[in-house]
Amino acid sequence: MSDADIDAMTEAVAELIAILDLERLEVDLFRGQNPKTGWRRVFGGQVVAQALVAATRTVPVDRPVHSLHAYFLLPGDPRVPIVYEVERLRDGQSFTTRRVKAIQNGRAIFATTVSFQVVEDGFTHRPAMPPVPGPEDLPDARDIAAMAGLALPEAIAAYFARPRPIELRPVDLGRYRGGEGREPVFNVWLRAAASLPDDDALHRAVLAYTSDMTLLDVSLIPHGRSVFDPQVQAASLDHALWFHGPVRADTWLLYAQDSPAAAGARGFARGQIFDREGRLIASVAQEGLIRPRLD
Repeated sequence: MSDADIDAMTEAVAELIAILDLERLEVDLFRGQNPKTGWRRVFGGQVVAQALVAATRTVPVDRPVHSLHAYFLLPGDPRVPIVYEVERLRDGQSFTTRRVKAIQNGRAIFATTVSFQVVEDGFTHRPAMPPVPGPEDLPDARDIAAMAGLALPEAIAAYFARPRPIELRPVDLGRYRGGEGREPVFNVWLRAAASLPDDDALHRAVLAYTSDMTLLDVSLIPHGRSVFDPQVQAASLDHALWFHGPVRADTWLLYAQDSPAAAGARGFARGQIFDREGRLIASVAQEGLIRPRLD
């Protein structure tokens, strides 16, 4: 990877940290900015992460988030800042619950309920991490860019190769090389593309941001399609995320994803996020629109 690539990715991480540093407007009211990406709508993971930051800033620091459940209501407009309104539902001895509504132009575009818990010990069990190659044995962004038009369609190569705050290294890019259906499983290594400050809440917010990446696309694998297909209308509908332990979002994490079902123009996908030691640190579930375009 060239120095220019590294500089671009470092700049992208700095921009991500900046957009997660919400402006406080009132006691439970915050405003978030959007990155200058040229996208037609706001990335769903950004709204999830910003809403989590808003909720976190109303909770004592000794209560990390353990789960959130969200609905995407309307596409976000990247030209307009997003206002986050926090409602304090519960402040218990062990758990704290917040509801957050994201607003643009007077309308709710997103809503989530977030739960926080004091750190406790208890029963523990976890699944084994899938046996996959490590990130150092997989193509990096420059390698993937070189595949454009040859081993990979140009749009796919451009997506995985472009400078972004999250570095992605898919375990198997073969699903994009042909139109045949495959088993609905996709594994990708990911991490923040530069070091993050030593702030647990920020690492959890960055993980929330990454949790919306590539997940919905898994539900199209059995059909030989992807979200890059112009004949598919795709959008996240809801999102759930559970944290099982401490998070370091600037180290390599394996996002193991699968899709057990699709019906009614909706695809359901699940994800498990493991650290390099094989510990499960988070679980994700999402349903999204995967509507075939008939025109």
